[in-house]
Amino acid sequence: MANPDRVAFTVFGRDIYWYGVLMAAGILVAIFLANKEEKRKSLPKDTILDCCLLMIPLGVICARLYYVIFEWEYYSAHPIEILYIWEGGLAFYGSLIGGILGLWIYCHHKKLRMLRLMDCIAPGLVLAQAIGRWGNYFNQEAFGLPVNNGELLWFPLCVRIDGLHYFNGEICSNPYHLATFFYESLWCFLVFVFLWSYRKKFKHDGDAFLSYVFLYGFERMLVEGLRGDSLYLIQPGTLFAEGIRVSQLGSFLAVVAVAVFVLIRRHKEKKLGQLIWPAPLPAAEAATETAQAPEDGEVDAVVLEQEDAYLQIEVEPQGEEEPEGEADAVSAEGDAAADTADKAPDESSEEF
Repeated sequence: MANPDRVAFTVFGRDIYWYGVLMAAGILVAIFLANKEEKRKSLPKDTILDCCLLMIPLGVICARLYYVIFEWEYYSAHPIEILYIWEGGLAFYGSLIGGILGLWIYCHHKKLRMLRLMDCIAPGLVLAQAIGRWGNYFNQEAFGLPVNNGELLWFPLCVRIDGLHYFNGEICSNPYHLATFFYESLWCFLVFVFLWSYRKKFKHDGDAFLSYVFLYGFERMLVEGLRGDSLYLIQPGTLFAEGIRVSQLGSFLAVVAVAVFVLIRRHKEKKLGQLIWPAPLPAAEAATETAQAPEDGEVDAVVLEQEDAYLQIEVEPQGEEEPEGEADAVSAEGDAAADTADKAPDESSEEF
């Protein structure tokens, strides 16, 4: 079981690592797929490219900060290494928080419905994770429990970690470990297949993203328990023997929250007999939103108002203007008819 070199190639004497190459490839694939969804959902042109200018930088910054915060004991003594992101140490949940923050800022500025963009991004995001996890293989990180069973000692179920390494903070002499990076990569690919094939059948805006959160969170909640490099909210041996892993707890809370929300919504919809928040925009209204979306550099002239998650667009009937003389005559005739009706006896009760 030979391990590949971490360096993909060298440019002007500078090593380019597979970790960065695979991350960049995943991001490009995610943008390509999100652009296809942008067209299908009739969003303004270049919406995805524009929002990525905020999402990607904030995602990388927050991913690093998230990791550094939970490893502050080390980085407080080596602050310059906070900048060494090419050596690994980017926490996915941090990047997710940063990306959502960037998306919210963009949608708030452009007056776009955030849930529609989140659905566009979800399939490509999980495929990018499937690709990016292989960067952990080249960096020899994110591995799982030591393996002694000979039947598992083959790639990709198992990986060999070269040289001195640690598992749960202690030196490990066994070089063979469960390839947890591969388990997550495979699961993310299967989630992508589901989201991409089912994306046209979701009934609500946001359903694709909620499905992603539930399915990925369920996997991460299980696989995180096998890893030996987890970030801990509570270290092992303090309040709990096994400690509390940050990603495991976050995944559990996300899965429970999505499940409770969907079950409550489904119960209310069966009771009301109609879709409730957040319902997708009808095609005609989505086209109207696209046509009315302001161009770059223009002042936002149109604000789409939503009531009960449905876009309500009222169109006033427009008739031809009548000449002033004719309008006065009609008004006078109406007044005379009203006076006559007041003086006439009410015969309606006798007719019916």
